[in-house]
Order: sequence, then C-alpha cells, then structure tokens
Amino acid sequence: MGKIAHKFAHDLSLVGDASLHAVASRDIDKAKVFAKNYEAQKHYGSYEELAKDPDIDVVYIATPHPFHFEITMMCLDHGKAVLCEKPMGMSSAQTRAVIDKAKEKSLFLMEGLWTRFIPLTEKLIEILEDKSIGDLLFIRSDFGFKADMNPDGRIYNKSLGGGSLLDVGIYPAYLSLLTLGIPAEVQATARMTDSGIDSYCSVMLSYKNAAKASLESTIEADTPTEAYLYGTKGSIKIHRKFHHSEKLTLLRNGAKPETFELKYLGNGYVHEIDEVQRCLNNGNLESDKHPHAMSLELSLLLDRVKREIGLEY
Repeated sequence: MGKIAHKFAHDLSLVGDASLHAVASRDIDKAKVFAKNYEAQKHYGSYEELAKDPDIDVVYIATPHPFHFEITMMCLDHGKAVLCEKPMGMSSAQTRAVIDKAKEKSLFLMEGLWTRFIPLTEKLIEILEDKSIGDLLFIRSDFGFKADMNPDGRIYNKSLGGGSLLDVGIYPAYLSLLTLGIPAEVQATARMTDSGIDSYCSVMLSYKNAAKASLESTIEADTPTEAYLYGTKGSIKIHRKFHHSEKLTLLRNGAKPETFELKYLGNGYVHEIDEVQRCLNNGNLESDKHPHAMSLELSLLLDRVKREIGLEY
C-alpha cells in the first residue's frame, strides 16, 4: 500500500457519512495490516474480490499508473463508482475507454486530481475570473524532487509507469489546462534514462491568443515547485508546493502585494472526497469541477508531450 493510500484513508476518516468498508492488495497480508490500521471492516487479496463486495459504493484506486485502466474497467464492470488516482489512463485511448465505460454503465467516475478541490485552487479561479490580473499572458510552473535511483522502484521503472512526466509533470500540465485551456502548439524536450523514462522534461505551450506556458518536471533534483501566472494587470504566485499549496500572493500593478492563506483539511484529500460524496448524493455521474472532458484533455496533452520526447509505455 503506497503513501497516497495511507494519506487518503486517514482523510476519509475526517469526512462525515463516509467510511472505509474494505481494502484490497495483491498481498493479502498488507491488506490485513492496512485494514486494521484504518479500521476497515474487510480486506481482500484481490481487487476483483473487493469489486464484487455488494456493500461498497465507490472504489478508490491508488495502484501504480499502469494498473489504473485495468482495475477501473473491472470495477465499473462490477457496477462500482470509481475515484481513480491520476493519471486515469496511460494514454488518451485508455482514458476515453474508461469514460465511455462509465457512461455505458451510468456510473460515477472521477480522476483523483486533488489539486482542483483544495481551497487555494478555488481562490485562484476566483481571482482569474474577476480579472484581477487582467488577461493571462503566460504561466511558469515546475515540479521536481530527487528520487532514489532504484531501477526496480516505481519512479525509475518503466513497467510501473515511471518518469517525471506522469508522476509530477502532470501537475504543471493540469495548471496550464485549468488556466489557459488547450494549447495550439506543444514543444517539449527531455533527458531520458537507460530504462527509457524521462528524468527531466521541459514543455513550452503556445495558445491561439498568443499566451504561453513554460512547464518543467524532474525526478533528478529538488526544485522550487512553485507557479507564477502573469497578466496584463498583475501577477500571481502560488507558493511551494503549488499543487497543494496553502498560500497565494496577488500583485496588482501599482499596488501592494496581497497574500491569501487558505488551509486544506487533513492531508488535502478531504476536499476531493467531499466532492465525490456530493456527486454521489446528488446522483451526478461526473464532477463539474473536474469533469470527464478535463481528464481527457489532460490525457491528450500528455500524449502530445510523450510524442515530442519519444516516451512510450
């Protein structure tokens, strides 16, 4: 059970009208320990056993990237709503397929991009919509950390979906989509490892309105992991770590900086879980904050970057 699964299970306990009913792992001993730690009623040694449990309303999938598609499809086939960690698929074809399957089955499906649901992102959207910095001209964001160079570990292992782009580069890419939309042109360069994954990736996006986005990701070094948005009337800084930041600085031209500090609950996953609860209670099959179309657009953008740098899974 990975770190995200532990953080998510902790945050689930903070959400009203929600409980961890069962957990599953290919290693049943790990599932048993995890279930005990987070007071789950049941544990299973296979994902299919969990998907067949009639008392489960929604399944959260936090496996390594390459298994997202297979497990999501299986859960949907067994009539379960799904919250799947990012990326939803290893390609836009996989993302489109799970979306189509959810629609066919009339089941809720959402990609677990927690960034969209934290309070600071809501504030960012508010600031952009009221044109506090005018028209957006360009953005710059990075996400880098120094990973252990273990060829068998998840980060450097191609068979486990390793590399910087899908692991952390997805966050700068998502910020660009959220703020500027779909780019007209994608240029990218990367440093590739002997195992065939990107250890560093640099992306430049160009838009029909002449706006630009400069994005970087790496697993070679710790970087500021901040985001800057520049407009005709000012700028915004999203402080470290921008993908789940609690601090934003707004600088309007000719005015003093304004700082907003908005704390997230728990580890930050509470807000994502709340959105799933809201959608299920209202009978919504997708979130209007992070709809299927956005997940597909993100997947298509990542595909374009992968083609540019020669990354294949």
